[in-house]
Amino acid sequence: PKALAKVNEVPLLERNIKYLKNFGINDFVINIHHFGNQIVDFLKQNDNFGCKIEISDESEELLETGGGLVFARKFLDHGEDFLIMNADILTNINITELVEYHKKIKDFATLAVSDRESSRKLLFNDDMVLRGWLNVQSGEQRLAEFNKGFKALAFSGVHCINPLIFEKIKRTGKFSVMEEYLDLMQTEHIHGFLHDSILIDVGRPESVTEAEKHFK
Repeated sequence: PKALAKVNEVPLLERNIKYLKNFGINDFVINIHHFGNQIVDFLKQNDNFGCKIEISDESEELLETGGGLVFARKFLDHGEDFLIMNADILTNINITELVEYHKKIKDFATLAVSDRESSRKLLFNDDMVLRGWLNVQSGEQRLAEFNKGFKALAFSGVHCINPLIFEKIKRTGKFSVMEEYLDLMQTEHIHGFLHDSILIDVGRPESVTEAEKHFK
């Protein structure tokens, strides 16, 4: 599984659990699919790194980011905000600042974004409210309004969410949460949290070398 890929001999899952623990996060839900038993065994061997960990088992069918969120609802829908983070990224985003910003603006979703190279960009207005999406390569776009002054920023794979989202999601089964955000931006405020922290997608083999320079 990607989550067990190693950077300087330390699996991504271990790095990310410890990274989030530094910000006082001790309760986790981990969704598993391909070779999920390896992840369960790894967590057991390490005594869950001293955290409370629930497993959301998608071994029947991988449900993507949105379907996986809905599938894990029973673990997450308890009246408290929660954080979602892709397992195959490494970052040093200040999670405390992201959560404080999310609580201040009182949205049901706040997306960490940065100004970096990416084939797909999210488009924000001056108030950092999500208003569109752009495929940089094909030129395809989805807009909530026409405006030439949007900031085009790349999603960082980290978002802070209020359980209200479960009432708003219309899709079922297998779907991307980003598709849902792009539908909801027509009627809801979804904010971006702009950061300039390191962010590496370790899902690509060539990026492991880069990650090993930044994450010892």
